[in-house]
Amino acid sequence: MLKTIHPLAGALALFLIASFWLSTVVVELVGTPEQVASLKMAIPWFFLLLVPAMVAAGGSGQRLAAGWRNPRVDAKRKRMVVIACNGVLVLMPSAIFLALKAGEGAFDRSFYVVQTIELIAGAVNIVLLGLNMRDGLRMICNRSASRNAKT
Repeated sequence: MLKTIHPLAGALALFLIASFWLSTVVVELVGTPEQVASLKMAIPWFFLLLVPAMVAAGGSGQRLAAGWRNPRVDAKRKRMVVIACNGVLVLMPSAIFLALKAGEGAFDRSFYVVQTIELIAGAVNIVLLGLNMRDGLRMICNRSASRNAKT
């Protein structure tokens, strides 16, 4: 069951974060202020899906990796600490701040400073989650290859 939950939860988390990031870039470049406000106010509601996905990915990953001595597992663990801290300390507060500002129609300097920070932090998490997915897929391929070599 964990072998199913982990990749699905991780893929969902990566998809959501990438969707937030890409939607933000597109709406900022070609959208109206009303569209920017709608998106910024909608994103925090998706935390109801993102947070459980991240918890499921992290928790299932920890359980799957219990007892493993593998450089890829160690790298994934270290990345997850950065991803979690970045999400809890930068991305979530930024998203809430931006939703509040957008709801007031206050697209001022502080809005765009926080928006820039959020885009940078989001890009970092997308890259780190992508690297974790890559390493997870490589571990699966290596495990399958070693099983096939033994038979």
